[in-house]
Amino acid sequence: MSKQPIGIFDSGVGGTSIWKEINMLLPNENTIYLADSANAPYGTKGKEAIINLSIKNSDYLIKQGCKLIVVACNTATTNAIYTLRQKYSIPFIGIEPAIKPAALQTKTHAIGILATKGTLSSELFSQTSGLFASHIKVIEQVGEGIVELIESGQLNSQEMRSLLSIYLKPMIDANIDYLVLGCTHYPYLIPILIDLLPNHVKIIDSGEAVARQTKAILEQYELVNLSKKKGTCQFFTNGSPEVMTTLLDSHFEVKKLDF
Repeated sequence: MSKQPIGIFDSGVGGTSIWKEINMLLPNENTIYLADSANAPYGTKGKEAIINLSIKNSDYLIKQGCKLIVVACNTATTNAIYTLRQKYSIPFIGIEPAIKPAALQTKTHAIGILATKGTLSSELFSQTSGLFASHIKVIEQVGEGIVELIESGQLNSQEMRSLLSIYLKPMIDANIDYLVLGCTHYPYLIPILIDLLPNHVKIIDSGEAVARQTKAILEQYELVNLSKKKGTCQFFTNGSPEVMTTLLDSHFEVKKLDF
């Protein structure tokens, strides 16, 4: 079973930021990435709809023989990870905003969270925030419109820059020194965010931590691929293959799925 692939799914292309971290840390592992771009963004949907979409994605990846699934979507994790772990026998790894390191390291006692509505309104986010950030000021901002712009290939548009300027202003006014990215699409915004934020603000996303957790779970369940060969990487989307290709190295083929 160790040679079977790691499955990764997201509401769209954003989770490729997580795939990149996993592929960098575990280059010998085979991976299958599934982008449910036709239903993006998940952050505006209700909990039941998010659970149903997450089950649909998981069913597809399990049929492809995946040994472990990474839910590379903050909204799907916060709303559906419990159900997925109850329903299936293989391990599931989730992702949630990295509030803890930001809250523990802030010097200005103010941090910003940029995330989807589905993540910020979830019970899991509320619990994590209450546990680690009750003693500091947290400026939460729903990133409305960001995922749609990225999914339509407008990552570096003037519209994106204008939107981010509006979202960041209350955070800058509050003197944040950490910005937590609570959506896997958002690491692709980092070059723009660096340009818009004061120099002292550090940006945190969860990609590296998720990759380390994936490695730990593979070792725990004795699922590590011991092959010395570089792993195969497959990419599927029910949206635009061209948009995903622009975020990946050009030699990766993105296949269109109707599901």
